[in-house]
Amino acid sequence: MTRTRRMAIVCLALVASVAFAQVPAVNPTQQYPGTITLAVDASAATTKLFHAKLEIPVKPGENTLLYPKWIPGEHGPTGPVVDLTGLKFFANGQPVEWRRDDVEMYAIHVNVPSGVNTLEATLDYTSPVNNGIYTGGPTASDKLAVVSWNTLLLYPAGYDIHNISYQASVTVPQGWQIGTALPLGPVNGQTYSFKPASLYTLVDSPVIMGEYLKVLRLNSPSGTPPVEMDIAADSSAALQFIPGVEDHLKQLPMEAVALFGATHYRDYHFLLSLSDHVAHFGLEHHESNDSRIPEFMLANDHDYTVLGGVIPHEYVHSWNGKYRRPIGLATPDFEQPMKGDLLWVYEGLTEYLGDVLMARTGLWTPDRYRENLADVAAELDNRAGRTWRPLADTAISVQTLNEAPFSWTNWRRTVDYYDEGELIWLETDMKIRELTHGQKSFDDFAHLFYGQPSLPPDQAPTFKSYTFDDVVNGLNQIVPYDWSKFLKDRLWSTSPRAPLGGVEASGWKLIYTDKPSDLQSAEEQERHYTNVGYSIGLLIAQDGTILDSFFFKPAFKAGITPGMKLIAVNGRKYTPDILRMAIREAKGKQEPIELLVQNDDYFKTYKLDYHDGDKYPTLERNQNPDTLSDILRAHAK
Repeated sequence: MTRTRRMAIVCLALVASVAFAQVPAVNPTQQYPGTITLAVDASAATTKLFHAKLEIPVKPGENTLLYPKWIPGEHGPTGPVVDLTGLKFFANGQPVEWRRDDVEMYAIHVNVPSGVNTLEATLDYTSPVNNGIYTGGPTASDKLAVVSWNTLLLYPAGYDIHNISYQASVTVPQGWQIGTALPLGPVNGQTYSFKPASLYTLVDSPVIMGEYLKVLRLNSPSGTPPVEMDIAADSSAALQFIPGVEDHLKQLPMEAVALFGATHYRDYHFLLSLSDHVAHFGLEHHESNDSRIPEFMLANDHDYTVLGGVIPHEYVHSWNGKYRRPIGLATPDFEQPMKGDLLWVYEGLTEYLGDVLMARTGLWTPDRYRENLADVAAELDNRAGRTWRPLADTAISVQTLNEAPFSWTNWRRTVDYYDEGELIWLETDMKIRELTHGQKSFDDFAHLFYGQPSLPPDQAPTFKSYTFDDVVNGLNQIVPYDWSKFLKDRLWSTSPRAPLGGVEASGWKLIYTDKPSDLQSAEEQERHYTNVGYSIGLLIAQDGTILDSFFFKPAFKAGITPGMKLIAVNGRKYTPDILRMAIREAKGKQEPIELLVQNDDYFKTYKLDYHDGDKYPTLERNQNPDTLSDILRAHAK
């Protein structure tokens, strides 16, 4: 038997021996021996191809390495393992065989040869071009990129991610600059090295880079801790903001500290990507946020109107979601499933406070805030899925709803814990004010639950987990009440009506008019659809395709459902203006609106018995005092 033949048999035996290996359980106290080095080569980021090299201290024998699966803030097993490519292992310069676990696709088993104490791994990450969500979506353009460390590393199984140390570096394209909250070490040309950090902190600290990168300091040089916005754009023109926006952004740290009474970061970086070629989302981190939005959002009042709320929302998460975290999301590694049952606090409360900060900083006028609140209230008050699926289940089901199609949203529901959570927390704020005769507000709860003590200088952030009972106990410390029943009644309700008690108690009521607000008009332009949901019950794409049909509304009752295509209105070729004209002309008359609709290869005319004209949501003053305006006024001194 030749040596080559014998070595092949040995390799096969090693592979077979790990075919059914288990993923080790996490030891919460054991420190991983040694520091893992991670060198990321993003110098070809414009090609959407990223390279990484790891040096991992190991012991001979079977080692299990994991690719991050459950990514904090993404609320699901969204780690883009399908884009992990080119994986190879070496020991003392010689290739080492590996095998993916037969059950857990994110686990890699490697049998390390005797006498080896360092395992080298090389891998590539192929950033998607037009699919994927969150950090697994498109991440680079010709002018900018974001390195999400979770896409470019492996980590040893069996250890708490706070107990694994990484020494990381990143090489960027020539002439590009970076922004990150990760403490910086030596810089050598286009290679930036970082100080050693735990795996938790590393993954929690993405790096933005770009040819056009602007750094905007948001608090004064004497401000402690420092807050800045690191903005990468696809053009220099995108960095020319709407007049006044920078001044309003500089109010954000002051208003946030006034709201919470403390900070829990060493310094904070808004990492803002302005591009039409990356996935658009906001993802929170403890000392930064990764927000990717359209190229001219801050240079165009139209875009800014629709999408501006992402900036304070992700900032609020530094307190609500990072410093204080639901216990089901405080997992010891990226392998354990996360539980989303408290996302109505994590995301819903953040939505409420983020929108309040939009108004307190002047990023929104009070009128614009109310336009947004009217949209939220109307959408949920017309969501038929409320009659079978309680809000609590939208949080529990987050990992399935996050990637659900848009069609049938009215009946399925989506991640409604964001917007309906906002309504519930507004009502909570109003209940606190009522019970204390205006002496206390939700700001008092924010101080108690998310406030002191501030993080000491140079200390890495830590977090405190919480349960439902902790939230209830915190509210009871502000003012005694049956908060458990108050919250559960709303979380588990299958009433067809949205919880509008807070809107009404704050001095306003939801009504419908025949004129869209500026925000509604901007949303239709930005999202490329026509919204006649509150009249005939349809959301319609630019080409006439029915995106959604509202249950119990005239179009649905007539038989029109998602996926069909609107061809003509009353015998005339469909356009949004033609449809709206038909809706207006049918008001007060008896003749139905006739819609010619294509369903696959078939055509049919549907008659809609609707005669109430255009309907657009707005808020109107009621008999109660205008407490909402007090909630929205600036609080920082």
